[in-house]
Amino acid sequence: MPVTYNDLYLDARKALKGVGVEQAQLEARELLCAASGKDRGEFLRDLTLYASDGVEKRFRDLLARRLKGEPVAYLIGEWEFYGLTLDICRDVLIPRPDTETLVERGILFVRDLPDGTRVLDLCAGSGCIGLAIGDNCPNTQVYLAERSEDALRVCRQNIRRCGLTDQVTSIQVDALEPPPRLLRDFDLILCNPPYIPTLEVGRLDVSVRDYEPRMALDGGEDGLKFYRAISKKWKCALRPGRKLIFEVGYDQAQAVKAIMEEQGFVDIRTTMDPGMHWRVVEGSVEQEAEDEKMA
Repeated sequence: MPVTYNDLYLDARKALKGVGVEQAQLEARELLCAASGKDRGEFLRDLTLYASDGVEKRFRDLLARRLKGEPVAYLIGEWEFYGLTLDICRDVLIPRPDTETLVERGILFVRDLPDGTRVLDLCAGSGCIGLAIGDNCPNTQVYLAERSEDALRVCRQNIRRCGLTDQVTSIQVDALEPPPRLLRDFDLILCNPPYIPTLEVGRLDVSVRDYEPRMALDGGEDGLKFYRAISKKWKCALRPGRKLIFEVGYDQAQAVKAIMEEQGFVDIRTTMDPGMHWRVVEGSVEQEAEDEKMA
């Protein structure tokens, strides 16, 4: 029996709600757009039309995979973050709305700095953070730093997709090691590192645990391994008076603040995300740190 696009959409929304998907309406729409090759405007325009057998089959296959736990971003191969549509695959984490708080803090810091401001997105993943900074702050030169070659491939795709090839560069770097000598003199380092304690990774929701890359989740025994290493080893990559900004887990802000204080960062502050969790911790390098930096 023929079905309309609206029939498929309503069936999917009901099924997704039934398994506890919070954004069932959005996900049903995105899956149907992917199956039909329509953009959102075309989808709304054609809701009352009958879907072809091929579209219906593709849609039901995608929906079945989603109901088993596979994230919709991986199913459709892209996701939106801070106004950008990015290529997304299982080599990188899916950008979350929580991370937009980190981006907003970065934009506020660099938007009034002079042209040529240097920004580093450390543990870049898909590149979503650095690309959002570059897109909103044309005065910046942005570097996306990642250890994973697979993730760097996604970064490069997204640099091209966002039209930022003149402004954004990708580079392979291990955030747990000191920065190469040529990777210095940054005005801002932004970092959303792995921060899930090792034993908790296996307890995550199936959509995260079984699909997203473990190396982008596992933050060591207490989840703080990357914060310790980066605060200690990457401070020298910042210009005096400039800033390091971290995203942190919902209960990690005080611990990360203490780590940054121990490493000599000053003017440390925390910021809540829209869910009222302390999501961002930031601190500055003292102006008089020039001698230490040159040592």
